[in-house]
Amino acid sequence: MSFEWPWQYNFPPFFTLQPNVETRQKQLAAWCSLALSYCRHHKLYTLDVMEAQESPVFNNKKIERKLSMEAIQIVFEELRKKGNLDWLDKNKSRCLVMWRRPEEWGKLIYQWVSKNGMVNSVFTLYELSNGDDTEGEEFHGLEEWMLLRSLQALQTDGKAEIITMDDGKGVKFF
Repeated sequence: MSFEWPWQYNFPPFFTLQPNVETRQKQLAAWCSLALSYCRHHKLYTLDVMEAQESPVFNNKKIERKLSMEAIQIVFEELRKKGNLDWLDKNKSRCLVMWRRPEEWGKLIYQWVSKNGMVNSVFTLYELSNGDDTEGEEFHGLEEWMLLRSLQALQTDGKAEIITMDDGKGVKFF
């Protein structure tokens, strides 16, 4: 299935930050939505800021327009404020993109555990994210850092406990 671009993507002024505050807020919301949808569709969890400008999401070659580096930083900062992005370094050159927040992933994982009667079961992180039983689930293939954050959210809610095992980490669901 190919990615479906929003109408704004083919509208040249979309690639220039608008000076009017109200228009700019709508534009930033559209950019945030586009970036998250694109990352979700392609299952991207990390982005390099320098590479982002050449990425199709910020560079529409068909209309020969690309978002400026400054504007990309503003979009990323907006995503950070919303809880959808964390910087990996002080220079803000690489980031983690959370098109679904850890609490949301945790909820999906717990629904799967409950639906399959696996409450009070222990899983390795590998079994949860890459095991045969989770094949076809949205969280299948989830990167370990996001899986851990999701399980920490469940642990905070008293629905799981992260445990250390001989060969790594695991989790018990309650």
